[in-house]
Amino acid sequence: MLNIALPKGRLGDKVYGLFSSIGYDCAAIYEDNRKLVFENPERGVRYLLVKPSDVAIYVEHGAADIGVVGKDVLLETQPDVYELLDLQLGRCRLAVAAKNGWQEDLSLPLRVATKYPRVAKEYYEAQGRQIEIIRLNGSIELAPILGLSDVIVDIVETGTTLKENDLGVFADVAQSSARLIANKASYQFSAGVIDGICGKLREKL
Repeated sequence: MLNIALPKGRLGDKVYGLFSSIGYDCAAIYEDNRKLVFENPERGVRYLLVKPSDVAIYVEHGAADIGVVGKDVLLETQPDVYELLDLQLGRCRLAVAAKNGWQEDLSLPLRVATKYPRVAKEYYEAQGRQIEIIRLNGSIELAPILGLSDVIVDIVETGTTLKENDLGVFADVAQSSARLIANKASYQFSAGVIDGICGKLREKL
């Protein structure tokens, strides 16, 4: 049985659709219940529905053989897994944003609010810029509005939320999309099956 970690939500629905289209369907996943594990013994597949930011943890520790996670999560957490394929879903970017009209004062440390502290630190270290990280878990856009930070480093999809809060993108940090990852030990034991899945998925992209 191949264990596949799917992110809950819209992205997970799209990813399941992809897997279903290559023969790894599981009708039980559409049942109206709160189950988190669904399996189809005939197809030899078991799906685990987990929080998007936890997918890589399940895969790294072997609770799942493969999984789908955003590149932004991989950049931030740097799990010890194989990154196999860009599924080209959930496209977005990590970007620096600030209030429109904001002017940077290079004589002061830059206050950066983010839920991606590692990404932000590495980005600004590469520029030799001194920063102060303010870690937040939600409503990041509030930080510059209320003067908690100078800028934010966050995911930007359409940019609508930024515009509605009088914020704008000042720089792009990285591109992100859904990636297929594999547990290293699982890949050694099931390389044929996992490579086969990659090949079929690639044909669908």
